[in-house]
Amino acid sequence: MGYTTQMDAARKGIVTEELKAVAAEEKIDVERLAGLVAKGQAVIPVNKNHSCVKPCGIGSALKTKINVNLGTSRDCLDLDVEMEKVMSAVEMGAEAIMDLSSFGDTQAFRRRLTAECPAVIGTVPIYDAVVYYNKPLKAITSREWLDVFKMHAEDGVDFMTIHCGINRNTADRFRACKRHTNIVSRGGSIIFAWMMLTGNENPFFEYYDEILDICREYDVTLSLGDACRPGSIEDAGDISQIEELVTLGELTMRAWEKDVQVMIEGPGHMPLNQVKANMEIEKTICKGAPFYVLGPLVTDVAPGYDHITAAIGGAIAATYGASFLCYVTPAEHLRLPTVDDVREGIIASKIAAHAADLAKGNADAWDWDYRMSEARRNLDWEKQFELAIDGGVKARKYRGESTPEHEDTCTMCGKMCAVRNINKILRGEDVDIMD
Repeated sequence: MGYTTQMDAARKGIVTEELKAVAAEEKIDVERLAGLVAKGQAVIPVNKNHSCVKPCGIGSALKTKINVNLGTSRDCLDLDVEMEKVMSAVEMGAEAIMDLSSFGDTQAFRRRLTAECPAVIGTVPIYDAVVYYNKPLKAITSREWLDVFKMHAEDGVDFMTIHCGINRNTADRFRACKRHTNIVSRGGSIIFAWMMLTGNENPFFEYYDEILDICREYDVTLSLGDACRPGSIEDAGDISQIEELVTLGELTMRAWEKDVQVMIEGPGHMPLNQVKANMEIEKTICKGAPFYVLGPLVTDVAPGYDHITAAIGGAIAATYGASFLCYVTPAEHLRLPTVDDVREGIIASKIAAHAADLAKGNADAWDWDYRMSEARRNLDWEKQFELAIDGGVKARKYRGESTPEHEDTCTMCGKMCAVRNINKILRGEDVDIMD
């Protein structure tokens, strides 16, 4: 092909089919997109072994994308249910699926995803290694961690999260700087515990160059995980979080030297007044690499409603530089999400992404809102359902459950509807409120 990765191709002036597809989808000039990919400010995660993937571009200059986490657990081990969630997420417009399976035949599920799912597929090999080897954590060797990473690459995974920013140095700093909620990243906690149990360096940090060689061979995009993301408002922006981010910035430069695409994972729990600054710090330290955020969740007090707290933070984060929003469901902190939970999380995340795209001046986003407001002005209910962010499912249900006497009204205002009456006046008609 004359190139190894999408970044390598862009730097060599080769216009790949994936680059052309993303440019068309984003309505952006091919040369401009190639420049962003060459500089690392946009990524196109497409593993060479994921033959059915629909190329997707992630970067702050592009439309905001969303990721859906799912996967099996010891308590919920139904592959068919998880695939139902996958297909529902794809139908609802999720650009990426992240398989966080932590029990069962994880490889079978992963291979099914890369064989059948057109969305970008991500994984966290740290979780899978524990399942795959099925032995005490401290008995897993550095080589075994890396072998699982390569297995995921061979299976066609487009992007992988590795928690390599928490090395022996940053781990010591974490222990010295007491945190309110310690480490809440599952992958981060596993690799931290492994380092403490074995006395060894984080293998994903120690053998980072080998990781990069694997990524280059299969064109895997690295998602540099934030093991020390804040798990509470109290810990937001603390030393552990920022020091790890500095390490991730250094690792980003090393990846780019080998033409490996990189995303940076971000918080986490964070008050509203810190979100904008956090985005700007990441862009500075990591030279504009796409920022992939979980939320941020802007308060700790809403269990059962964390899809809302995350959407609030996500909209602000994406407005000021985040490229990729990891959805949060109402089940966050409580249980494995159901199909309905997944749906609620996706809708909340899509609203946040779209709100940010409006704020960034994206023409498609503005056109969508313009057409919806036009349908509302015309009291065109079917058009409103068609344009609704969920395909009109909830709006159609609500209107169907409360039928008005007159079609050009709803049961809230009836004939006092402002839109109806102004339309009538402007057409030279009588306003018949009490008739």
